[in-house]
Amino acid sequence: MKTLKKWILPMVLLASIIVIKCYVNDAERVEKGYSQQFFPSFSLGLRTLTTAIPFSIGDLLYGSLACWLLLELAKMLYKRIKRKQTDQFKLRGQRILYRIAVGGAIVYIVFNLFWGINYNRKGVAWQMGLPDVAYSSDELKLLNYLLLQKVNSSKTAVLSAQQAYPSHQEMFSQAAAAYDSLHKTYPFLAYKPVSLKTSLWGWLGNYASFTGYYNPFTGEAQVNTTVPKFLQPFTTCHEIAHQLGYAKEMEANFVGYLAAKASKKPLFAYSAYLDMFLYANRNLYITDSSASKAFIKRLSKPVQNDLNEWKRFNQTHRGFFEPMITWAYGKFLESNEQPEGILSYDAVTGFLIAYYRKFGEI
Repeated sequence: MKTLKKWILPMVLLASIIVIKCYVNDAERVEKGYSQQFFPSFSLGLRTLTTAIPFSIGDLLYGSLACWLLLELAKMLYKRIKRKQTDQFKLRGQRILYRIAVGGAIVYIVFNLFWGINYNRKGVAWQMGLPDVAYSSDELKLLNYLLLQKVNSSKTAVLSAQQAYPSHQEMFSQAAAAYDSLHKTYPFLAYKPVSLKTSLWGWLGNYASFTGYYNPFTGEAQVNTTVPKFLQPFTTCHEIAHQLGYAKEMEANFVGYLAAKASKKPLFAYSAYLDMFLYANRNLYITDSSASKAFIKRLSKPVQNDLNEWKRFNQTHRGFFEPMITWAYGKFLESNEQPEGILSYDAVTGFLIAYYRKFGEI
């Protein structure tokens, strides 16, 4: 009887996972049922709970979990060395594996119910009625040219404004205002209340190559405010897009781009256009490296200076575990409807070209 009770919870969890897997098989059902009906209200509730708290609750939860796991591992190793009792060690190991399996299943279920099901929605291209996101080599070169002009002109506007970089809170408020402007054109992109936080683990993120992240368990968006400041406005807009239910990275990039473009602040436009240019240029490099390099050389001197600053920053913060973290994150993206893995970010290029086809502007 005791053994049977032990397996009741795993069986319930397995059944729940199967139900989730069956539900997400229909993208239209996910879009209309989960992403447009359930998630907006649920996400609003999470943000309402966390918006008034000045620090990241999610970061504290992650930190506490990491400390607990390290403590449990230390306890197990200590008892193994001190007692040298193989049978007890194996039994404790089996218990830990059981807890990890059950805990992992619970996290998977909560993650999907709270946010992860959005990976399977039809998405923003469908909502906006954009044409096919496939594109030709000529269209890719045209996009590089258009973005090159936007990057250089927006950087000139930033310099002409002669304004200091905004504080973290000012930047968060400006990002929310950008979404307010975008919401007038696309009502489904309404963003209130605001729950943007400075990452407590930014120093770690510098060695793991992340500039921001969304916590699906608390509804908070964290921004790494230790990276070069010209990167931070677009990162903030990108993370807000995750809060609004755009889970795939290329979609969050595209929605973040639309918001930054709608901002009245030159820095937001520059931050977004620079990111979009680099994504499009990397795509062009695959098919025509000479053309890609030629576009890079045409960036203005102030833009080149920013890219050099970014390069120096990355070189200073190279971490031993970075390749492993990047690989693991790529596999996570692949398992969540993004077969390109870490290159999913670059896939925003197709959205930009489709947007240009429909609206004739970038």
